[in-house]
Amino acid sequence: MTDTTIFDKILAREIPADIVYEDELLLAFKDIAPKAPVHYLIIPKQRIATLNDANPADQALLGHMMLTAAQLAHKAGIAEDGYRVQMNVNKGGGQVVYHIHLHMFGGRQLDA
Repeated sequence: MTDTTIFDKILAREIPADIVYEDELLLAFKDIAPKAPVHYLIIPKQRIATLNDANPADQALLGHMMLTAAQLAHKAGIAEDGYRVQMNVNKGGGQVVYHIHLHMFGGRQLDA
């Protein structure tokens, strides 16, 4: 995969981001066009284009993304009221950046 995504540039610190979490596997930052008062993007440092491209070796990473979302929801004070996690897959699923990422939304009542 040779096309550089905006997430690659954020990971390389070529583009600034409001980072809320980082570890050896993941980076999480505030979405620049938030759809809720709390809207974070959780991305793996290893690029996987879409969820369809993940394989069994990525299982722990994908689980780590979900558990990190829960941790960030607690830290943001929205865990008890509720929040949403979402991953878009391919164009028809709303994916714009082809580097998997988990959206975490909260801080207000979300539509069903």
